[in-house]
Amino acid sequence: MGALLITACGPAISIQDRGRLGFQRFGVSPAGAIDPLSLAVANVLVGNPADSAAVELGVGVTRFVAEGSLLIALAGPDCQLEVEGRRIPQLSSVEVRDGETVIARAGARAVYAYLAVRGGVAGPREMGSRSQHRRSAIGGPALGPGSAVRGGDDTDGTPKRLIGNPFDDPGPIRILAGPQDDYFDPSMIARLCRGDYRIGALRDRMGLQLDGPPLQHRHGYNIVSDGIVEGAIQVPGNGRPIVLLRDRQTTGGYPKIATIISADIGRFAQLPSGTAVRLRLVTLDEAIEAARAMKSLIDGLDGKLAPLEAGLSSELLLSLNLIDGVTSAEAPAS
Repeated sequence: MGALLITACGPAISIQDRGRLGFQRFGVSPAGAIDPLSLAVANVLVGNPADSAAVELGVGVTRFVAEGSLLIALAGPDCQLEVEGRRIPQLSSVEVRDGETVIARAGARAVYAYLAVRGGVAGPREMGSRSQHRRSAIGGPALGPGSAVRGGDDTDGTPKRLIGNPFDDPGPIRILAGPQDDYFDPSMIARLCRGDYRIGALRDRMGLQLDGPPLQHRHGYNIVSDGIVEGAIQVPGNGRPIVLLRDRQTTGGYPKIATIISADIGRFAQLPSGTAVRLRLVTLDEAIEAARAMKSLIDGLDGKLAPLEAGLSSELLLSLNLIDGVTSAEAPAS
């Protein structure tokens, strides 16, 4: 079993999988990967099930030193991975050897990236998940310099690349009205979708605040606390909307004007602070269809893998950026 020893990292590093499901009624936050699609891409590139545990990296540079040989992959919009100073093409896995230095960072157009290790990242499994929830200390101690990220026992794999880019959706973030949209005049929903908001600087895995004109309540802002789902847009007394994410509390007492649909919440959470947010109201049927499409995309990732050393093909050449300076003719676009 190999390992990656962390020598430098930012504070927003943790181990995450699909999350701790089925315990919110006991007050346990689900945690889990902020961006499930990026988690899935990283995992399938090393031959793991899509929801296996991986290392979630926030902004900043993370450095590792390999102990033993491992097959690894980094995934996320525009992320960057280097091994011994060699830039690894995006959407591909790479074998690292004992003593080699690995540098990983999220992309400039994103906040999170996921580093997967063949066999899955080892760690304590609590309530069916290895996800770390810092506020409750569930899922083991926080990672930091000196921590070792250990892979699973299954180390038999070869580097692969993913054909196509699953992170190229430029569309608006879709929302469903409710569950307390009746606490707001319909003009407030229209204001939310008018493009007046940006991702605020106040953010973490629990939630993030949107900067823009305040939303006004018409029935006050205190409700009987009820359950909160991922993507809920709650509006406290100051009218500044807050979007709840994976480390959210399980109940809340502010009205929720709308909810970001599950298919778009990962893409939304990847937007850097200061980014203008485009929101679009959709129906429940559209939200369900989008969730099915996202599941189909993740389920189909395995079928889009190709050996890294497959040689040149028309498909590969068409995937390369051949007009933007020097590029490798044997690597996917980076």
